[in-house]
Amino acid sequence: MYAWIWRKLPFGLPGKLAGSVLLVTAAVALLWFVVFPWAEPLLPFDDVQVTQETGDPGQPDVPGYPQPGDGPAPTEDGHDLPYDTDENNQPPSSEE
Repeated sequence: MYAWIWRKLPFGLPGKLAGSVLLVTAAVALLWFVVFPWAEPLLPFDDVQVTQETGDPGQPDVPGYPQPGDGPAPTEDGHDLPYDTDENNQPPSSEE
């Protein structure tokens, strides 16, 4: 397709370069000013809902704010993983 466009552009190499720049600029402008504004309401990128129940999130006594020491306790081997890493990773059996 690009080779066909290149062959159809007139006025030799300078005209082809100028025509290519013009076509790319027109395509970008069409996307920027027509397609993207049309598609923006259909996309959920700006659909953000931030709620805050009570208090200042910077205060450590706010309900729901993570407290130091919250989370899983370290396991015997010192890891903080909240799940068992050996559950789905059984050692191989000695039977062939």
